Order: sequence, then C-alpha cells, then structure tokens
Amino acid sequence: MKTAVVVFPGSNCDRDLAVALERVTGSKPAMVWHGDSELPDGVGLVAVPGGFSYGDYLRSGAIAARSPIMRAIVEQAGRGLPVLGVCNGFQVLTEAGLLPGALMRNAGLDFVCRDVALTVANAQSAFTSRYDANETIRVPVAHHDGNYFADSDTLDRLEGEGRVAFRYGESVNGSARDIAGVLNAAGNVLGMMPHPERKIETAHGGTDGRRLFEGVLETIGA
Repeated sequence: MKTAVVVFPGSNCDRDLAVALERVTGSKPAMVWHGDSELPDGVGLVAVPGGFSYGDYLRSGAIAARSPIMRAIVEQAGRGLPVLGVCNGFQVLTEAGLLPGALMRNAGLDFVCRDVALTVANAQSAFTSRYDANETIRVPVAHHDGNYFADSDTLDRLEGEGRVAFRYGESVNGSARDIAGVLNAAGNVLGMMPHPERKIETAHGGTDGRRLFEGVLETIGA
C-alpha cells in the first residue's frame, strides 16, 4: 500500500512525516507537490504536514486549501481515503471543509513549542486503535495558531458522535474543550495540532506517536 505526503511552499515538516511513514511501512512515501492535480495511483493514506504553507498569508492554511492537489484529496476523502493533517495540515483540512471548526491564534498570543500531555478521547478510530481509551500520551506541539474553535452546537455534535480524537491534558492554546484533534463524520480524516511524527523513535524521547501510524496503516493493510 502506497502512502503520500503533500508538499506546499512553506511546508517544513513534510520530511518528518515522510520519515515516520517510511520507518513504519519500510517504504518511502510519494512526495506530492501542491500543484499536482491528481494523487498517485494506489495511494492508501495521504498526510498533510505542518509548517507555514504560503507563509500563513490570509489565514493559516487558507491558500493551501485551494491548491489543485487539495481538490483531489477532498474528492478521494469523500470516497473513504484516509487523510491525516498535522498542525498546519489540520488548518488546511478545516479550510478545505474536510473538518469542522477553525484554528485561531493561541490564547496567549505566543508560539508554543514543547511536549504536552494528550488524552486519547476516542480509541476506536483507525488512527487511534493502538491506544487505550483515556490513555495519556506525550506528543510535541509547535504552533502559533492552534486555538481550536467551533460553535457550541458543533462542539456538542463532535462530542456526541465521538469525533474528538485527542484532548490536551492542560490548556496550552485556549482550544475549546481542550480539543487537540478531531475526526470527520466517516472517521477517515483526522486533523490534530500535536506532531505524532516527532515521537516515533526512542531517540526522540518517546514513541507515543508511532502507534498512530501503526494503527491507521494496519487498518488500511499497508
């Protein structure tokens, strides 16, 4: 099963995601340029990386969400293709309409870069199946616009449908209900601000992020 990592102008975590996927699958993912109009044949998982796509002009992820490759990703996600968006990738997925809500400036207006505790709120999705429900893991964050916002009705719906994947163990950016990651209604799209790709080897200080990749790749048969 092939995997793919999207590359935008300003992406700076695409290599991190590519290395994580290669470590878990044993095969290098396809690096897909934002100007491409189609995904490679046979791709079973697409990862949208962190960074500062298009310099975060307008809003973080707003320009990237309108790139040719995102039109293909939106179409394929609608057919069930698993899509993972990390940090700026999460912002891109919300701007593209694949996930509800928006990512605003951190409540303290500071860039936050450190390991944080996360609670696994849903351990039944393809992305979280290797975790236990309510398990606490540690994964790094590195963002300035990670303050997740949605209206009360949307938040209630996400809670009621089990679509909150991760919560912060402590408030690091002001996110509504401490939400760190959300799923789409079908469960095949996950957006999260923390960086699981930075916790896949013991040299990283922990391997809590590795299980996310193992779980989704196991689910799709990669």
